[in-house]
Amino acid sequence: MLLVMSWMADSHPAARRSAASSPMRGFAVHLLTASGTALALLALLEAVREHWSMAFVWLGLALAIDGIDGPLARRFRIADELPNWSGETLDLVVDFLTYVFVPAYMIAASKLLLPLAAPLIGIAIVMSGALYFADRRMKTEDNCFRGFPALWNAAAFFLFLLKPSPMLAIGALAMLVVLTFMPFRTLHPLRTRRGRPFTFILIGIGAALAVFAVLRDFNVPLEVKITLCAISAYVLFSDTVIRVLQRIKP
Repeated sequence: MLLVMSWMADSHPAARRSAASSPMRGFAVHLLTASGTALALLALLEAVREHWSMAFVWLGLALAIDGIDGPLARRFRIADELPNWSGETLDLVVDFLTYVFVPAYMIAASKLLLPLAAPLIGIAIVMSGALYFADRRMKTEDNCFRGFPALWNAAAFFLFLLKPSPMLAIGALAMLVVLTFMPFRTLHPLRTRRGRPFTFILIGIGAALAVFAVLRDFNVPLEVKITLCAISAYVLFSDTVIRVLQRIKP
């Protein structure tokens, strides 16, 4: 419906000017963002039933919406048209549910961690995620994230994909909690300018392989797992590696 409204508005200059300033279109974008909360609830319901793949389907749809609602809001200048509605606050609420809270439950309930450690890891995830979203320094001046950007949906995905030993899984998750507060830069897949075309290509490949893995209930060849891990490492650490190499370069 939103795309149809956009096409109708763009088909005539006068209509375009009118639609560009339409609060209705602005509110439609807010509704699109808010739909992420519904997807989070659906994912949680599937996770409670231990339908893990279906839970990731809903989280994946929420991730796709998160990728398009921001550009739409900036394109239509929603902040100017609807000053009484904070799109930034709405986005943070949705992100906390879909990136942190629901994935934390999935990790804690996955039975892939030691029983005593599972709730402690879940608590560490939700508390560190809440603190991260409250940190005004979470974005750097070059549109990178500062530290591990609370991508616990991705962490949960790799937990189910790789199924490491419980001790290794606990160690990796604890390390990510610590990295949340470390001053290194993580690429924003859409907004970081450095290497953006290459990043887009890798993200596209990773998204396709992730969909394939979920549809196969994570029963995929080793090559797929290695490729997904390599793409994830690139997003997390490539900026740090480049900066270190620049410093040591004679």
